[in-house]
Order: sequence, then C-alpha cells, then structure tokens
Amino acid sequence: MGAEMRRIHVGNALSAFGLGFTVPYLYVYVAQVRDLGAMTAGLVLAVFAVAALVVLPFAGRAIVRRGPLPVLLAALVTASVGALSLGLASSSTTVLLSAAALGAGQAVMQPALATMIVDFSSAETRSRAFATQFFLQNLGLGVGGLIGGHLVDASRASSFTLLFSIEAAMFLLLAVIMATVRMPRAPKVEGAPGGARGSWKQLLGNRAMVQLCAVGFVLFFACYGQFESGLSAYGVEAARISTSALGTALAANTAMIVVAQFAVLRFVERRKRSRVIAAVGLIWAFAWVVAGYAGLGHASQTMATAAFVSTYALFGLGEAMLSPTVAPLVADLAPSGMAGQYNSAFALVKQLALAVGPAVGGPMGASLHAPYVVTFLLFSLGITFLAVRLGKQLTPVQNQPSLAKSRVVARGGASADAVQTAA
Repeated sequence: MGAEMRRIHVGNALSAFGLGFTVPYLYVYVAQVRDLGAMTAGLVLAVFAVAALVVLPFAGRAIVRRGPLPVLLAALVTASVGALSLGLASSSTTVLLSAAALGAGQAVMQPALATMIVDFSSAETRSRAFATQFFLQNLGLGVGGLIGGHLVDASRASSFTLLFSIEAAMFLLLAVIMATVRMPRAPKVEGAPGGARGSWKQLLGNRAMVQLCAVGFVLFFACYGQFESGLSAYGVEAARISTSALGTALAANTAMIVVAQFAVLRFVERRKRSRVIAAVGLIWAFAWVVAGYAGLGHASQTMATAAFVSTYALFGLGEAMLSPTVAPLVADLAPSGMAGQYNSAFALVKQLALAVGPAVGGPMGASLHAPYVVTFLLFSLGITFLAVRLGKQLTPVQNQPSLAKSRVVARGGASADAVQTAA
C-alpha cells in the first residue's frame, strides 16, 4: 500500500468516524434537546436521504470532469459547515438546512473516495483495497458511536454542540490530509457524450451495469435498509428483544465484519464475483430463517435472543464477502475515465434502497411478523437469482479478475474477444 492509498484509507476511516459520531444521536438531539418534536426529527432523517438523492446524479459528472479530489474537498467543506451549523441550530428551519448540507456532503464523499481508490489501485489490488476500506469504515463507525455516546448528555445542549463541532473539525482535518494527495493524470474519456444526459444514457446502455444496479438495490433494500428499522422493530415486537440485546446484535454485526473481513477476502479473491454475490443471497436467506425462529419459533427468551444476534452476525458475514466484490466490479465495468460516474450511479441506487427499505420494512416488522420474514427471505433468494443472471453479462475477467495475466482491467466497453486475448 502506497502513501497515497494510506491517506485515502485514513480519509475513509475519519469520514465513517464522523458519521458514527453524530448520526445515532440526531433524533434525540432534534426532538428532545432542541425540543423541536418528533416530526421535525423525522424530517431531519428524511432530509439526509433526500439531499443525497438530489446531489448524487450531479456528483458523478463533476468527478469525471474535475477529478475526484476537488469534488471530495468541496464535499468535506460542505459537510463541515453543515455539522457545525447543526450543532448551533435552534429552529426547525436552520436544523433542516444544516442537515441538508451535512447529508449532501457525506453522500458525495462516498463516490469520490471510491474513485480515488480506483485511481490508485490495479486489477490485482482493487479487491483488497475495497475490503480495507469497508473494514476501516465499520471500525470508524463503531469507534465513533462509542465515543460519541460517552460525550453526549441529553440534559446539556452544549454537549451536542461539542459533538458536532468535533465532527466539523474532523471533516476539515480530513480535507487537509486529502489535499496532500497527488492524483495521477486522469485518462481522457474518448467517445464519451459531452453532457450529463449523454453520460447517463451511456451508462444505462451498459447492460451489465444496469443489472449490477438491480442487484445492488435488492442487496441494500433487503439488508442495510432493515438494520435500524424493520429488523429492529421485528426483534422488539416479535422476539421481545431488549434494547441492550439489540445493541449486542449491532455489535455482533460489526464484530463479524472486523474479524472475518480479511479471512473472507482470501476466499473470494479467486472466485467468480457473480457466484460470491449469489452465495451472499443464500447466507442472508438463512439469516432470515434464523430471524423467523427468533420471533416466531416460540423458543425461550435466551434462545430467541441468541438467534436474533446470530441473524445480525450472518448479515455481517455476507457484507464482508460483498465489500471486495461489488465495488471493484463497479469500477471494472466503467469505461476509462468514467469510474466517478459509475460510482455515483451505484451510490444513488444505494440511497434509493436505503430510503425505500425502512419505509416498507418498518411497518411490516412491527406488526406483520410472518409476512415480513417471508418477504425478505424471498428478496434474499432474489439476490441469488439476479447474481446468476449478472454473471452471464460479464466477461470472464470482469467476473473473475484472477484469470487476467496482465494488470489491464477489463472495462465495460471492451469486447469479449479483446478481454479473452488479454487474459
């Protein structure tokens, strides 16, 4: 790992730390500390998703035209301003505007950092680079949430002001670190459409990328979109899980990722990506079976709690398998110089799934217990089905980079014959 990649990974860890530092406490801060009510607090969480959906379609084009570093620096400054103003806000209007700035900045950071990883990695090192990114993100989220929880006091608004001020300072520190990164010369995009509409048309013409986005939507909808909404509601209402046990389940998810990430990496590096994604669908389907046992199996409270915690751990195992698989595949499908556009498009799909997932899963998990489990069990099996179909759209090297004998990454626009010649 070179010095530039180390800085990028530090950036990923710090951005995740900032997210975990404040987001878990946003509802309490807005609704109780600022006494703006549950409605405003709910709107703040919705604003995060809406802001991401608004800016991500433009972020990809900006990354392609300007490069990921200037876009990242602009996002960091925006997020810093949003975090600081959120800590000082006392009215509904200022809180919502601040949340929009913070949400937009954090959303743009993801594809910008991912594109920088692509620029500083090769086909042989990309899976390991994205696995390291995911590992550090989860570590940052966990550490940030832990430290933030010890700093805040619901009876003192000043403790939250301190929290958001530290987050704002961290984003500025990250901007200083990232400003020292020397980006490689960006490749010229040959034959790319001149406008934003044209670049989206080109992306939508890539059948493999469209199918990968479909897989990604179901992945995020059926797993990530349920963690803090439907699945937690199901655990509390159906399995009678205590809030402390729910915290243990979330910790088990993070622990599984941290412990298994690099062991899993060795397993997936030399296997077809489509088969790895298909296997994740089966693992998550089994996780939903375990969740069904926890809430519907009439087991003892101890067994129900153990099953519920195991559900989150199984999800973590699947996440560890996806991190060195999906993000590198997005990069390998992108034509030369278009990684930023493709990363932003996939981030947009993720945000859509994370917006729809809680809206659908929350009410179902709270009241329709058996239909909830069956529905998301079927979605998990759908991941396996879509992954198998995706594999038919990929060239051999795109599906299994270890087949390549050179460092040339197969791009989405390359013909199968050219790829096989390179392999």
